[in-house]
Amino acid sequence: MILFPAIDLKDGKCVRLLRGEMDAATVFSDDPAAKAREFEALGFEYLHLVDLNGAFEGKPVNASAVKSILQSIRIPVQLGGGIRDMATVEHWLALGVSRVILGTVALKDPTLTKAACKAFPGRIVLGIDARHGKVAVEGWAETSDMAAPTLAKAYEQAGAAAIIYTDIGRDGAMAGPNIEETVRLAQSITTPVIASGGVSSIDDLKALKAHEKDGITGVISGRAIYDGRIDPKEALALMRGSR
Repeated sequence: MILFPAIDLKDGKCVRLLRGEMDAATVFSDDPAAKAREFEALGFEYLHLVDLNGAFEGKPVNASAVKSILQSIRIPVQLGGGIRDMATVEHWLALGVSRVILGTVALKDPTLTKAACKAFPGRIVLGIDARHGKVAVEGWAETSDMAAPTLAKAYEQAGAAAIIYTDIGRDGAMAGPNIEETVRLAQSITTPVIASGGVSSIDDLKALKAHEKDGITGVISGRAIYDGRIDPKEALALMRGSR
């Protein structure tokens, strides 16, 4: 199971939000590239990046910060936020992003999403973010009527590398992940699931690790790693336990 440290980019800085609220941002670093190098040095194998401004504006905004990170580390990076067309997908993959995350377009443009999965096998991840079980898009500013599992099942044959499932109500709140819903989703599909939102302790990681056989192959954590609630060395040893 892979533990992805998260770098959320807002105005060129590394921040964490509370339940997706842009005005509830805590700045953790003015130098995202330095933070990425720190994560690599700690032994993390994969980095999770989000262009928060881009998610709201529908186009890449923190491109310079992303490029700086890509030039600073060797571990692979997955990137989401503001990726709404094939040209942007191709642009980021060509620049060295290993996997592109499609969220809003997964709901609003299934044709594009499926075409991207087909064109770039193993390099497209679907971001399904849920508020009270319903899919939220446009930087979580809009909540749809579609249930998260319904959207996930619609892409079963598309060839996505993984689905990142985030419970928005738990994100940044340090209240623990929604394990029940995450497991239910993972058990209902064959696409690997990456858990996100609320992961705040080693116990949370242990609880998710116990469901690895159910299809949960990764976990994203941000604030808990930044403030020391999750010790990287202990966490990585736990995640690699079955290897």
